[in-house]
Amino acid sequence: MQQARSKPNAVLLVLMLVGVVAWLTLPAISVAPNRIVPGTPQRAQEALGWGVALLATVPMLGVATLAWRPFTWHLRAALVLVVGLLAAMPLWLSGVAATLEAASRLGLGSALWLLLFLWLLALIELRARLALSRPLGWALLLPVLLAWWVCLMQWLAPLALYREYQVRSDQFVGAIGQHLALVGSAVGAALLLGVCLALAMRRRAGVRRVGFGILNFLQTIPSIALFGLLLAPLAWLASRVEWLAALGVSGIGWAPAWLALLGYSLLPMVRNTFVALEEVDPAVIEAARGMGMSQRQVFLQVRLPLALPVVLEGIRITTVQAIGLTAVAALIGAGGLGTFIFQGLGQAAMDLVLLGALPIIALALMVDALLSALADWLRQGGTT
Repeated sequence: MQQARSKPNAVLLVLMLVGVVAWLTLPAISVAPNRIVPGTPQRAQEALGWGVALLATVPMLGVATLAWRPFTWHLRAALVLVVGLLAAMPLWLSGVAATLEAASRLGLGSALWLLLFLWLLALIELRARLALSRPLGWALLLPVLLAWWVCLMQWLAPLALYREYQVRSDQFVGAIGQHLALVGSAVGAALLLGVCLALAMRRRAGVRRVGFGILNFLQTIPSIALFGLLLAPLAWLASRVEWLAALGVSGIGWAPAWLALLGYSLLPMVRNTFVALEEVDPAVIEAARGMGMSQRQVFLQVRLPLALPVVLEGIRITTVQAIGLTAVAALIGAGGLGTFIFQGLGQAAMDLVLLGALPIIALALMVDALLSALADWLRQGGTT
């Protein structure tokens, strides 16, 4: 067998050993009789006994043992164990839920959140060491997602986060739609405007100096402060321009949120587009001109295709940033998933906060992965 590394994999060793300590010492769950009363934390051995708690440490210690001599087949076996650990977590929670009274609410404790983080890091480390393709890396999560879905449908009704979703399922779908609409429209407008600005900056040095100066200044303004600065002028415009008021423009709502997102999105979009177009190899451009191509043909058929992967990186950075900033826009009535976050903070209901925060994290990760994969594909010439 081919040896992956001659030395122990320190990353996997540390992740698994920290996981064992967290599992045995930190609260794994919290149990509350209702939504108002704070939950009572319980460690894993208190929830289902020492036997089950110690049994759960065996796969983690197994991964640590395999990481000590990280041959390729050892790392493959470790990968199977890590995926199994992630898929087994909802099964363990289902066992805990079966022991609770019908009205009780089951919350995830700090140990489980930390274990999820550690095991996902281990999955990333193993994917990198085994040089697995990006699609295969995402496919490894399918059994984990399937296990969570089956357990939620069958046995995890007491899970507090799931109960918050059930109460607000219609609002949840609408909030995701609002969130995506705000992000998509702002990023789309930033892309069109950013390309135009980048082209103008390439032609005139004065536009470049002034443009980057303004965009850098906008980036330094805190998001909440920018929302506040837009309230008065937009309210004034809406009161004097009828067609703006008919579109729903006002001091609060989607309009200031959209303008703020547009302002924050322009700098990474313009900078990446400008750098991408400028950094194309001059020899390639000269060769294209030598073949008789016009200036328009050189731009559309040579410069733009070569610059596209870097432009996509700008779109990726902008979109991920906008997904996070849109959560703050809920403070001015723009809707979206941030609504649940601020409602939960106001009610001291952390599960409601998570109902808004977790989908935002998932959206950001999916967009980052998809656009990164597309950029890599374009760098390879559009071939698989």
